Formats: sequence, C-alpha cells, structure tokens
Amino acid sequence: MEIIAALFLDDIAVRQVPGPAARLDLTGVQFSAPAPGPVPVTVAPHLVVLVWNPPGGDGFGALEVVFTRDGEQVARNVQALEIEAGKFNYRLVRAELAFDDYSTVIAECRIGGGPARVVPFTLLPPV
Repeated sequence: MEIIAALFLDDIAVRQVPGPAARLDLTGVQFSAPAPGPVPVTVAPHLVVLVWNPPGGDGFGALEVVFTRDGEQVARNVQALEIEAGKFNYRLVRAELAFDDYSTVIAECRIGGGPARVVPFTLLPPV
C-alpha cells in the first residue's frame, strides 16, 4: 500500500459519479489555523490520509501517524488498513494536540515501516 496524500482539512465528502467511480470533495485544506483562544490550548485538527493498494497488493497494512514538535512525540495514532487490490481509500486521523505556545506540529504518516509522508500544522495566534 502507498500513501497518495495526507492533508489537514475541515471536511471530506464522498459522492458517486457515473460508472463504478466516486469523487472525494475536500474542503478547508489547511496547514495552519488560528487558535480558538490564548495558549495554552488543545486543538484537534482533522488529518485525512489517502491510500492506494496497487494491483497485486495483499490488501492489509497498518497506518501509523506520529505527531512531533521539535523532534519530540506529542501524539500517535495507529489504524488497521484493509483495501482491495487496485483500489483507493482514506482514513481520518484526529489527535488532540496541546499547545503551550504558537508553534508547528509535524504529522509523520507511514504504512508499516515504509517511508513517511510529512505534513505540518502550525497554530497561529487567535484573530
């Protein structure tokens, strides 16, 4: 299995189109967001990970997402994957991230021991 993309976003919707096909509508793709109030604060941004199982793939794996700040782990999520060969799917990952200051958290997404797809999320001062 392979990670096609990983993004922080507000919402994802699946809609059918003619034929055996579907469309993913992603809204509010973001790499930063204003804090809901002054720090310290906890936020729970939504991360979507798009995964493809190529033809001939065994269909089973584990998605691991490790959230780090300044090289230190602050959260971790592991989910089992089962995707039919030749198909795509997605997983939503939601971690509660505590911030003592306005900074960046890195989400390192990988399947098994494979290469990481890295996605930053920066907490900005409230508006």
